[in-house]
Amino acid sequence: MSQSNAIDSVALEALGRFMRTRFPDASGALELVPVSGGQSNPTFFLTLGDQRMGLRKQPPNAAPTAHAIDREYRIMNALRGSGVPVPAMLAYCDDPAFLGTPFYLMERLDGRVFGECWLPGVSAADRRAMYLDMARTLAGLHSIDWDRLGLGDYGRHQGYFARQIARWHRLWDLSRMAESADIDFLLKWLPANMPEGEINRIVHGDFRIGNLIFHPTEPRVIGVLDWELSTLGHPLADVAFSALGWHLAPDEYLGMWGKQAAFPGIPDERDYLDCYHAAAPGMPEVAPFHFAFSLFRLAVIFEGIAARARSGASHADNAVDVGRLATRFARRAVEIIERAGMD
Repeated sequence: MSQSNAIDSVALEALGRFMRTRFPDASGALELVPVSGGQSNPTFFLTLGDQRMGLRKQPPNAAPTAHAIDREYRIMNALRGSGVPVPAMLAYCDDPAFLGTPFYLMERLDGRVFGECWLPGVSAADRRAMYLDMARTLAGLHSIDWDRLGLGDYGRHQGYFARQIARWHRLWDLSRMAESADIDFLLKWLPANMPEGEINRIVHGDFRIGNLIFHPTEPRVIGVLDWELSTLGHPLADVAFSALGWHLAPDEYLGMWGKQAAFPGIPDERDYLDCYHAAAPGMPEVAPFHFAFSLFRLAVIFEGIAARARSGASHADNAVDVGRLATRFARRAVEIIERAGMD
């Protein structure tokens, strides 16, 4: 475990006191095991006697508006019972006296999480069914009446793409390690090519195979995790991001291009998108803009990972290597625009 997400003995003892107060019927030894992977909020499996939970905390030295686990807790708590599969929220603590930063506890779901988006180890039929259930799960999220759930203030109601482009532009300026002609192109092209029309839904912000929990034996989603980037916004940003696997190589984080022959059952991108649209009738078609935007955002995120690693602030051991992908994501975005004849 790296230094920035380590829990020392003093903090573990303090956490034990918190647990005994909030769960007085629980007894036995307290164990906390870090969940590997990811570049963001440290996550742990927590066991207290026969109680099994997940714990997610804010990393130390986080910027005031970053790593907002209070928003993660709020959105999942609001979605419970909505039809969108999320773990039950058990407790939220904003007192730094326990773990140094705010944290929350959630139900620990028993299921399968896949680090590779080509879903190794399952049958071809299940592989296809899992991807199509992923599409239906996303469509279900985008059908939620956010106002009815008390989420009217969860994000602004207009101008999502304009705000997002401006935000990621600022972050690029703060974290870039070198000049990039592709990013410079995207910073001009994206604002000039935003689709007309406003659609406002709950957007997850990082909807991908690796953030889903599948049933232990059945090809269906039982949990959607990692809501750190969620807000109110345009649903096609989620749709395009969730489909980036068809546009990226296997060594490009989300990619599975070229894996279909070795891992049969992966649906065509068109089948995946058709399944989404069948479950979200009336939603416009995803366009090259949405893919280019998703890749631009991903490029800036990974450039930020590299910057944090350079400063010693990142807790991911492979952050420097992952950060090198930023230029490749920007290039893929420009290639999508060029193929569409929109350059």
